Amino acid sequence: MITELGAFALILSLALSVAQTGLSAVGGARRSPVLAGAGRGAAVATFLAVAVAFAALIHAFVTSDFSVANVAANSHTAKPLFYKVAGAWGSHEGSMLLWCLVLTGYGAAMAFFGDSLPPRLRAYAIAIQGALGVMFLAYTVFASNPLARLLDVPVEGRSLNPLLQDWALAVHPPFLYAGYVGFSVVYSLSLAALIEGRIDAAWARWVRPWTLAAWSLLTIGITLGAFWAYYELGWGGWWAWDPVENASFMPWLIGAALLHSAIVTEKRGALPGWTAFLALAAFTFSMLGAFLVRSGVLTSVHAFAVDPTRGVLLLMMMGLAAGAGFLLFGLRAGSLNPGGQFRPISRESAIVLNNILLSTATAVVLLGTLYPLIREAMDGEAVSVGAPFFSLTFVPLMLLAFAVLPAGPLLAWKRGDAKGVARKLWIVLAAAALLGLVAYGLVQPRKALASGGLVIGFWLLGGALLEMADRLKLFRAPAGESVRRARGLPRGAWGTTLAHAGLGLFVLGAAFETAWKVEAAQALSLNDTQQLGAYTLTLTDVGTVEGPNYLAERGIVSVKNKAGTEVCHAEPERRFYPTGGQTTSEVAICPSLLDDIYIVLGERRAGEGGKPAWLVRAYVNPWVRLIFLGPLIMAIGGLISLSDRRVRLGVGRRAQEVVS
Repeated sequence: MITELGAFALILSLALSVAQTGLSAVGGARRSPVLAGAGRGAAVATFLAVAVAFAALIHAFVTSDFSVANVAANSHTAKPLFYKVAGAWGSHEGSMLLWCLVLTGYGAAMAFFGDSLPPRLRAYAIAIQGALGVMFLAYTVFASNPLARLLDVPVEGRSLNPLLQDWALAVHPPFLYAGYVGFSVVYSLSLAALIEGRIDAAWARWVRPWTLAAWSLLTIGITLGAFWAYYELGWGGWWAWDPVENASFMPWLIGAALLHSAIVTEKRGALPGWTAFLALAAFTFSMLGAFLVRSGVLTSVHAFAVDPTRGVLLLMMMGLAAGAGFLLFGLRAGSLNPGGQFRPISRESAIVLNNILLSTATAVVLLGTLYPLIREAMDGEAVSVGAPFFSLTFVPLMLLAFAVLPAGPLLAWKRGDAKGVARKLWIVLAAAALLGLVAYGLVQPRKALASGGLVIGFWLLGGALLEMADRLKLFRAPAGESVRRARGLPRGAWGTTLAHAGLGLFVLGAAFETAWKVEAAQALSLNDTQQLGAYTLTLTDVGTVEGPNYLAERGIVSVKNKAGTEVCHAEPERRFYPTGGQTTSEVAICPSLLDDIYIVLGERRAGEGGKPAWLVRAYVNPWVRLIFLGPLIMAIGGLISLSDRRVRLGVGRRAQEVVS
């Protein structure tokens, strides 16, 4: 009964989404508050209906209702409760319903909290958001229904992919979709503004908080995915330029460019056309990610391989939404006001350079992701584009962007003082260079490029701290004055500093971990040892343990330092899931302040003298914690900026009166 209620609510949500689109569009065109208000009510009702459908799907998973095809294919009675709930979005069908839930949720938020928007623009934006909802809900209802029943009900389900039964990946999709789909609001606001001819400073104020929320949540989602890949897949790394990883990275890069460009449009009225283009591109890349992951064109552990028909439908939806957006942009671009003028040395110019580099970097990632697919489709030849390509193309672009980033916030609007900024930054550059030289001299083996990467990281971190110190007039004014300025500083300024500092921490961690990782692999019998840099690993025992839905071989590995003191008691596992017949590795990680000792238990094999042995792979991952801490701080910085009332409300009463 609950499943039927959910199925009815899903169909009802499609009808309500159609009503949302029609009522809001007509209300905006006729300037009718009654029709526009009805459209807003339909937007809230659409979200509530999808929420009921999603709750019904979760209920089916929790109760192991195998009469629902999605549950039978992705759940099992022996699966822990947490992963039963997560299984609701662990499949193609469930993930599309989650997408619809987030999409309609954003539409309801725009309807509920959009009082600062001009009534007509708000109505058009809600209509466009509703049209997106119609597309995705129709796809879910007719081509990917997660609540479809089975005629022959199995006694037991097939369970979820064991690699996906992990807490980080369980919460990864909701954050990722909150970021992906958050750009739909930016898309809707941009199309509505293009229809109205209002791409201006006030529009940028409305766009910026939605962009900030989407970008921050997407940052958390990507970081969770990288962390899962690091400790769950057992390969010792955190980023592999996998096409599915790239699918989420591209909207993140464009979102970062959009954030900075919107500031220029808001503060100076400049770059309105470029900002609108980025707003459309951000959601286009989000839809491209949905297509790549769910069309079956990619083979990945975290891609959904589905039939080609549904992939074609997703491609058509992406083409329709992106095509309509960019067609309207092309028709309106010539009439957009170019905005304020600025000198080559100014904060605007620094942000323009930032945008050029980020956009070019996105194009490089797009090329590296799509080229193998296009090549294989054209001549059937399978080619791969991996880390060497991105190291030669993407990395230099980002290093250039990082090199100029600290100067941007210190430059004045319209006309900056390059010499004054250089005088402020020279001490940061000197300190960063000195620390890089110290690392080159002390860390063995000596690696010049890696030490240069550390210089960039220290430069970003020091530049962010210097910019905050400059705002507070530290060491240039009495301490009481600095404290007073700190209390009065907008949260947006603190958020910017945290975001830039988090980026510096990430670069430090990535440079150090990549260059100075230590790896060892050896087949060990009981009580055998192997060297891992400055550590000695001893396999002391291997036993069998039984989990809730798996059997495992668990190794006991003692890790000692040069002094013979045990620093870690690791228990890596090799798990077998009988339901799906799959075997996975459960990594053991011995953490310290910044470093990890990372141990993987491999398959059993014959050792010396016929004794059983197990392949033990181990890594020392130095400064790896900064790789995950840095993006987390960036996301926190974005959310702190979002909590700034001036950013969150977007446009004040006076500006609203001007544009209404």
